[in-house]
Amino acid sequence: MLSNIAFYGAIETGLIYGLVAFGIYISFRVLDFPDLTVDGSFPLGAAVAAVLIIDGVNPWLATGAAVIAGMGAGAVTALLNVKLNILNLLASILTMIALYSVNLRIMGRPNVALLTEETVLTPWYNLDLEYHQVPVLLFTLVVLVGLVLLWRFMKSETGLAMRATGANPRMARAQGIATGAMIVLGVALSNGLVGLAGALFAQSQGAADVTMGVGVIVIGLASLIGGEAVLTPSTVVRALIACVIGAIIYRLAIALALNADFLGLQAQDLNLITAVLVTLAIVLPGVRTSVAARLTRNKA
Repeated sequence: MLSNIAFYGAIETGLIYGLVAFGIYISFRVLDFPDLTVDGSFPLGAAVAAVLIIDGVNPWLATGAAVIAGMGAGAVTALLNVKLNILNLLASILTMIALYSVNLRIMGRPNVALLTEETVLTPWYNLDLEYHQVPVLLFTLVVLVGLVLLWRFMKSETGLAMRATGANPRMARAQGIATGAMIVLGVALSNGLVGLAGALFAQSQGAADVTMGVGVIVIGLASLIGGEAVLTPSTVVRALIACVIGAIIYRLAIALALNADFLGLQAQDLNLITAVLVTLAIVLPGVRTSVAARLTRNKA
């Protein structure tokens, strides 16, 4: 069983990765644009927020700057694809590699500590709540706001144009949609959300590190696929809710696996657990469909 601290810690981290899953949903599902930039834009958001907070900037303004930085990284990836005709996957890898140096340049060293600095969480600790419950409350509100805004955006004319671009770019161009601009906007928005997640993660953990983005794309995909396995994404709002559910389930599964003594797993087994969970998330929906079809045939 999980302790209260481990349980709330898993929820807290799951909510942050829910924002990452939002971003991956936009690039992978809406635009059909495989984007690995997130492994670089996640620590980019953390680095920008951390450095600005240390310089005395308001934490919320620093977090906003992290979102803008993430959007800039996404825009670079999209422009490499749209303007220079570089394969989308390769363009994202190039940006991700470049961001490692950019993040080191921003921080000036491999990591920056925030333990003694005021963050977005600081005022919330004055509430009559347990210490480990405060981040869960704040991040729940942030995720809810992000979900509503993203849902409203996807229902807008621009959002519909972006969805059309991902579904059938040739038809979208025939309808007068600037598909290149939609790709740039969508990938920028995706990485802006990842930058926001990185900024919140750094403030939650008390540090920003240049390597903290390693594997974020896998975690985001695990959250996205796992959520879709639990909640069928028949509408945009269901797909967004599925992202959050998948991220929280993923983190809870990780926490349970690492705290289950009979399994004998340790922290270094995290990548192995992630690989198993992603495999299950991919396979289970097909198994469920197959079983349902077999039961239907048997009834007939």
